[in-house]
Amino acid sequence: MLNIVLHEPEIPANTGNIGRTCVAAGARLHLIEPLGFRLTEKNLKRAGMDYWAQLDVRTYIDFEDFLDQNPGARIYMATTKAHQIYTEVHYEPDCYIMFGKESAGIPEEILVDYEDTCIRIPMIGEIRSLNLGNSAAIVLYEALRQNGFAGMNLEGHLHRLDWKE
Repeated sequence: MLNIVLHEPEIPANTGNIGRTCVAAGARLHLIEPLGFRLTEKNLKRAGMDYWAQLDVRTYIDFEDFLDQNPGARIYMATTKAHQIYTEVHYEPDCYIMFGKESAGIPEEILVDYEDTCIRIPMIGEIRSLNLGNSAAIVLYEALRQNGFAGMNLEGHLHRLDWKE
């Protein structure tokens, strides 16, 4: 199972959207405190809609607690400071993809220990960053693609009509 890790998320709507994406992708969500909101906030639930109850979500008091509870975790750190592009790495089926808080990203004190697994999404110009929910979806779906979209519905169907052959 792929894992999305949010380090000190600040915006409940982004976290709710990421939670909904995790449910759709069969991924687990890990939240590292402090959170910029309470998990009971209605904005979080609204963004995740009725999917929040289906989400496998775990919380940690800090990054060290996360490492202690997930020994040997292969962690890819999404950051605009990385040398390699997110499509240049191979994502293991049980890896962790970590994103930082919207205002500051993952602290550099953490990044320096993960230089080989830091990844970035290419952008034009001096854009600070993409929306956190968009970034998580982009990288998560690349990891899913690389793993053959295992266990996912690969074909859609019309509701009222049939596709023409």
